[in-house]
Amino acid sequence: MADTTWPDGELITAAQHGDIDALTALVSGSFPNVQRFARSLCATPEDAEDAAQEALIILYRKIGMLRATGALASWMFRIVRNECLRRARTLRTHDPLPEDTPVHSAEEVALQRIEAGRVAAAVAALPPDQRRVLIMRDIQGHSGRTAAEALGLSTAAMKSRLHRARTAVQQSLHAPPEPAPGDIPARRRP
Repeated sequence: MADTTWPDGELITAAQHGDIDALTALVSGSFPNVQRFARSLCATPEDAEDAAQEALIILYRKIGMLRATGALASWMFRIVRNECLRRARTLRTHDPLPEDTPVHSAEEVALQRIEAGRVAAAVAALPPDQRRVLIMRDIQGHSGRTAAEALGLSTAAMKSRLHRARTAVQQSLHAPPEPAPGDIPARRRP
């Protein structure tokens, strides 16, 4: 089992006062814990190694900034976490989009959200028995047999409810949207 103990307070205090041997022992004694933090937080093993090394460099350079000797673990955890996040952000900003990836405008995103809201409202308006079948089949992706068994229905009854649910959702989506409270009705032309 890996050693999860941190160096003691005396070693930390000595390192804070400039004792090179204590500082070296502190960095090497902290390494297993820092490496474990990095492996659990970073996206890739390479990022974890880099984040652990960066954290140990910060420990070496800035041990004097540590206020309480008992706070070493939380301080190092924050440093590793921030380094992993920084690496993840850098990776995201430098990765080019694949050629076939469409870029959506803010207007397109807003329209997609409105449409998703309309679909959710249409599903929510279904009777509970139809809604459960529709969610199990079309959203959760269960097979017809699995959905029927889970709901205590025959396969034919499940298919019938699924058909009614899909038809009701389609009709709801093709109907003109009802005006929201406070909307001004459109003028009718003569």
